[in-house]
Amino acid sequence: MQFARHRRLRQTANLRAMVRETHLHVEDFIYPIFVIEGEKIKNEVPSMPGVYQQSLDYALEDVKEAVQLGVRSIIVFGVPNEKNEIASQAYCEHGVVQRAIRAIKDSFPELVVIADTCLCHYTSHGHCGIVKNGTIVNDDTLELLAKTAVSQAKAGADIIAPSNMMDGFVAAIRQALDEEGFTYVPIMSYAVKYASAFYGPFRDAAHSAPQFGDRKTYQMDPANRLEAFREAQADVDQGADFLMVKPALSYLDIIRDLKNHFHLPIVAYNVSGEYAMVKAAAQNGWIDEKSVVLEMLTSMKRAGADLILTYFAKDVARWLKEGK
Repeated sequence: MQFARHRRLRQTANLRAMVRETHLHVEDFIYPIFVIEGEKIKNEVPSMPGVYQQSLDYALEDVKEAVQLGVRSIIVFGVPNEKNEIASQAYCEHGVVQRAIRAIKDSFPELVVIADTCLCHYTSHGHCGIVKNGTIVNDDTLELLAKTAVSQAKAGADIIAPSNMMDGFVAAIRQALDEEGFTYVPIMSYAVKYASAFYGPFRDAAHSAPQFGDRKTYQMDPANRLEAFREAQADVDQGADFLMVKPALSYLDIIRDLKNHFHLPIVAYNVSGEYAMVKAAAQNGWIDEKSVVLEMLTSMKRAGADLILTYFAKDVARWLKEGK
């Protein structure tokens, strides 16, 4: 009787490791931090156990631990004290993100520091752009996004990561950076960002929930696949250096599509809702957290992600180190 013996390559742990196709490495992970104004503040996000809004003193300790675990890149989100309709703290020279970038680069000069470039944390209405007569105005928003990116680059950001989904945002930021002499600073575009229900816990962490309506006029419809190609191609044409897909877990097909069609590093954002679901199930004893997280992140890597932005970064770095 003739049939394939697939189980031959699964007989032992070492044999399975020998033929394993996809591997997670600590260098794959981008660790997010939320920096809040003030001192000696460390507020756990209720919907994201283990994730904190931290004043800069505690944030530096958090970053130090990540670096010691081998994490090589972080992304900084800011939680300002003051918000207004023109998001002035987003591009303020002494804004919370700008001060955090300077301090982190002073302490960890080799660490890759990525600046999230959006306005929703800084606007009083919580939208990612300027609002006029109840409408998010695209082109006026581009001017403020460009100012924000330049201020972050001046503070020392290694990468600018615009997450706003305005049309033309990569072109506007690239032009502004180049005109200010930051031609060497790359743009990690949130190229394919869906209007997802998985963002809820992040809005608790960043205090960025919209005060009216939703973000469906600028973030993508979760039902659309071909639109992702158009969005990504536009960002490539405008000068993006990385392409991000957000969220990751429900959009693995989109990650693979981008990997197959574009020759830029692909970033998957393992978002807050994905994190919160795993944490909640693990705390109830319904799943094994470590096994589920490693399987989940491996699926993103297998789908084509070169980098994974994840709140699990320190945990996985620790697990990988323990496994050696």
